[in-house]
Amino acid sequence: MAVIDTDNKFHNVGLLLVATLVVAKLISSLIMPRSNKRLPPAVKGIPLVGGLVRFLKGPIAMLREEYPKLGSVFTVNLIYKNITFLIGPEVSAHFFKAPESELSQQEVYQFNVPTFGPGVVFDVDYTVRQEQFRFFTESLRVSKLKGYVDQMVMEAEDYFSKWGESGEVDLKYELERLIILTASRCLLGQEVRDKLFDDVSALFHDLDNGMLPISVITPYLPIPAHRRRDQARKKLSQIFSRIIHDRTRTGKSENDMLQSFIESKYKDGRPTTESEVTGLLIAALFAGQHTSSITSTWTGAYLMCNKKYMSAVVEEQKNLLGKHGDKLDHDILAEMEALYRSIKEALRLHPPLIMLLRSSHSDFSVKTREGKEYDIPKGHIVATSPAFANRLPHIFKEPDTYDPDRFAAGREEDKAAGAFSYISFGGGRHGCLGEPFAYLQIKAIWSHLLRNFEFELISPFPEIDWNAMVVGVKGKVMVRYKRRVLSGN
Repeated sequence: MAVIDTDNKFHNVGLLLVATLVVAKLISSLIMPRSNKRLPPAVKGIPLVGGLVRFLKGPIAMLREEYPKLGSVFTVNLIYKNITFLIGPEVSAHFFKAPESELSQQEVYQFNVPTFGPGVVFDVDYTVRQEQFRFFTESLRVSKLKGYVDQMVMEAEDYFSKWGESGEVDLKYELERLIILTASRCLLGQEVRDKLFDDVSALFHDLDNGMLPISVITPYLPIPAHRRRDQARKKLSQIFSRIIHDRTRTGKSENDMLQSFIESKYKDGRPTTESEVTGLLIAALFAGQHTSSITSTWTGAYLMCNKKYMSAVVEEQKNLLGKHGDKLDHDILAEMEALYRSIKEALRLHPPLIMLLRSSHSDFSVKTREGKEYDIPKGHIVATSPAFANRLPHIFKEPDTYDPDRFAAGREEDKAAGAFSYISFGGGRHGCLGEPFAYLQIKAIWSHLLRNFEFELISPFPEIDWNAMVVGVKGKVMVRYKRRVLSGN
């Protein structure tokens, strides 16, 4: 009898267990399908490795292949991480507007820490980083920018005065050289520009070359490029420390970003440290130098190959010469609408940062323009691509064609589809703080060139250098120039 009771007891426990599992399955089937059904489609990849091989070969090539098949939201598995792409303004609004607590920059940009240094930007928590971004904003307010423009114009005039009456040059090299000179004067200070330019330029070159694709995955890998990077940053820190000490000791003050950072204070009254000033300056130069030189080069190449738009920007310079004479300042540069549109269009076609990344700290949902809804899980890396999104044909007519007039009044294709249609400088909470500085710098350079030279592109139209961390122009851009004096109407 006891055996029978025991058997019945086990039988009942077994039935209870099975019933519990069935009920649990039923409950989970009622709760879970919504999330499962709404996960973004996934890019097909190799087992275990996922889409890593295709991603490393080139994310833009992958996007071009998968977007027509999967739509504006899809996920790529990279071994142990999922990257979900949001392509187009209809689905990327949350990417640009979400608070740091939901979509964070800090985790995905940790590879910058060895270059920028400790205690700045991505090595500090969000509240401190916001205060440091305020320092950037204050150093780029209009009153400061007006002073920077005078320095930009002076540097351009001095640099191009060394060109002959005619000749052939690698425009890419010339613009890179001029922009690092201009940045040294406006950002790093007169001491660097006048006495230490060659030393500092060489050190920045080592810093730049120390940021490789492998650095994104393992930024502290003990390879020669990383060792040179670390040594260069140490030497730069020593140079800026001496300059800061000298300015503090003598009471000397300059109109440059260095001075602005020296005088910056946190909300609790604490001044910036020498290490923080150095790190913020390095971050500023990294953010601006490549963007300005790359965009200046693309702008020139496109204008030389498009007589209509070259004529428009030259005519604009004639009109401004007639109105203001030879004077060039912040307000006159602001009047250069045709040149502005020409630069903006070059940036649309060739944004130097081809991918923007965030780390998702919470689930969120997006809705495509076709009405499909997807849930993006917590823990995914979320990405968008300016290089791809800026060429969407439902936003930009003939998107692969250089057409600055697409931004003219009455057309304004970048605004017709709503916010975040044009994202060369990012947007929302993390939009590029240096955008006004970049436009002024490129305008100042090209205004001088258009007024003083005629140009002809003699090498093939440049190709894109997809292998660079900041995607730019591949090879030389050879041009033939002839000096002229443009007179106003």
